[in-house]
Amino acid sequence: MPVTVTRCHRFVLLSILLIGLTGCMYWIRAYQTYLQLDEFDQYFAIEDKKAFAVLFKAPILYSDDFVSLSKLQPSSSMPLGNGKRWTYIFRKVDSRQLIVKPGLSFYFDLDFNNENRIAQWTFSPLFLQIAPPKFLEASLRSLAGGEINKEKGQLKANASSIVKISAQLPQKATVLEQLGTPLEIQQEDKQEIYIYHFLLDTHDIEPGYEDRALSVVRLTFDNANHELVRMGGQFAGLKISIDYRKFLAGDAHDSIANQTNTNDTAPRQLR
Repeated sequence: MPVTVTRCHRFVLLSILLIGLTGCMYWIRAYQTYLQLDEFDQYFAIEDKKAFAVLFKAPILYSDDFVSLSKLQPSSSMPLGNGKRWTYIFRKVDSRQLIVKPGLSFYFDLDFNNENRIAQWTFSPLFLQIAPPKFLEASLRSLAGGEINKEKGQLKANASSIVKISAQLPQKATVLEQLGTPLEIQQEDKQEIYIYHFLLDTHDIEPGYEDRALSVVRLTFDNANHELVRMGGQFAGLKISIDYRKFLAGDAHDSIANQTNTNDTAPRQLR
């Protein structure tokens, strides 16, 4: 008879494996959080009125787990009610990793409760320019049942659980207005890739993980309609890659594309 590996079996098997390794309890808690994604609305909530934030209804991960997973310290820590807030600030830099003038940065806020467990993850408005709220929420929901690559620090979305949405893709002119001149532009057949470097404001980096402080952000634009179609980068050790086209409902995307072509709005030039 075939053996069915249930959600519980997956956790038990991984727990046995990880407990046999030194210092891997944080991976068990990370995996428990991953399993919660299977029932997203039961364990998480999205707040997008004043800012885009992910709320953890049954928090598992401790603040120290984030340091263990990323090997990086937050930019700042401050008291917040009975808990605390960690802020990770990423500053735009040039090819020599020097901060550009005028300064440009985005941030993540991690709020922890009185048990020191993650309660809320807030994304800055600038980050939402390259990861629009509707697409960010859809990508988070699609991680349920995704493929885990511990070695590469990646969690790949499950194609069968991808949520289809109707939304406007960001235009290149709007993105460039917010992010400014890229460090590099790579030309391809039907698209071009704009590359930006952001450096995490951090301290006491664990030896051997210094490269994790640098975020290389790759933004892919369609040459035909100048839409942002893919965003990829590594942020505090977390690798993110989102192909926005996978989340668009076919009819909605065709309609949006037709409207864009009809308007024939030319993108602003690089400054």
